[in-house]
Amino acid sequence: MQLYFRDNFFNAGYTEIMNADQERAGYLDLKSVFGSSLDVSDEAGLVCSGKFRMLTNRWDVTAADGTHRGVLRARFSFFSKKYEYDAGPRGMYDVSAPAFSQEYDVTDGAGRIVASFRRTSGWFSSGAFVLDNQSEYLDTYELVAVVMGVHAINKRRNAASSSST
Repeated sequence: MQLYFRDNFFNAGYTEIMNADQERAGYLDLKSVFGSSLDVSDEAGLVCSGKFRMLTNRWDVTAADGTHRGVLRARFSFFSKKYEYDAGPRGMYDVSAPAFSQEYDVTDGAGRIVASFRRTSGWFSSGAFVLDNQSEYLDTYELVAVVMGVHAINKRRNAASSSST
């Protein structure tokens, strides 16, 4: 399943999630200008949420009923962007992209690509993404929360590096 979605410039408010036919397939609720938490909904309602754990750089994904779905964390790497998504009993997934690329692959424990996403927006605009999910274990809307977690971690890194110069 392929979905298109985006961040807002001010990181707050609702944005639509669109399918490949440019039909509405749900929405993102970017909760606050001052935080990074969000809700991901399909046309029927809330599917999952994502937010940073208190005082950490780990992104928690929870189901609509509050049960834990997984945690995303950055991994140290010199020449690429690497993250791992621990989906508990559903497996550990690597999320990676070459150093200057905006195209990420999500691979399972056997090294198979189960999903991919890329940033489609320009340099000065807010993040817009296209997600292609082929996984039998990870829900597409759950992966929307993971993609937005990668985006939030990258924004935190960029803000930290710009404030230290």
